[in-house]
Amino acid sequence: MTAVAAVILALAAIMVVSVGTTIVVVRMLYKRMRRSRVVARAALRTRAALSRGPQREVVGLRIRLRDTLGSGQSAVDLALGSDGPRGELPRLFRRIKNEGAVLDAQLLLLTSETDAVVLAEELPLARRRVDDVAGLVRRLRATVAGGRGDLTDDVLLALRAELDREVEALDAGVRELHALNGHDHGDMTGRKYS
Repeated sequence: MTAVAAVILALAAIMVVSVGTTIVVVRMLYKRMRRSRVVARAALRTRAALSRGPQREVVGLRIRLRDTLGSGQSAVDLALGSDGPRGELPRLFRRIKNEGAVLDAQLLLLTSETDAVVLAEELPLARRRVDDVAGLVRRLRATVAGGRGDLTDDVLLALRAELDREVEALDAGVRELHALNGHDHGDMTGRKYS
């Protein structure tokens, strides 16, 4: 009996460890998924598709706000990744992002509102605030693009001029090679047969 008891005890220990490990892994995956921007964005888009009326518009505003802040973050990352001037750009975007987070919290609160009158009153204000944040991010992106655009245009013009010179030199070299090959071919033919 002691051998059977030891086997049962070992199986029970394995089962407890397996269940514990499974619980830990599932909790870790759940937390990671909740923090994932992709999952959050997909969940928000699904919620927008399933919502109706003013609730749908509020969720749509949240999606627009998140997409706008994401594009602003991309612009700031691009500006920081280049050798261009950094200045106050990251600090300004952090302020925009903080205001966007406050606005997102307000919109989240509006999604739970059931009173149609309150929604009708708050929706135009929320729409205007999202438009304001979008306008700020557009200006920020234009600033980044403008700061990089002049440099890019100058570099492209210089590259185009250099490429044109190289193509002309290559054409001249090919013509010269054909001219030399024409004379060499005739000379070689003459030498072979003489």
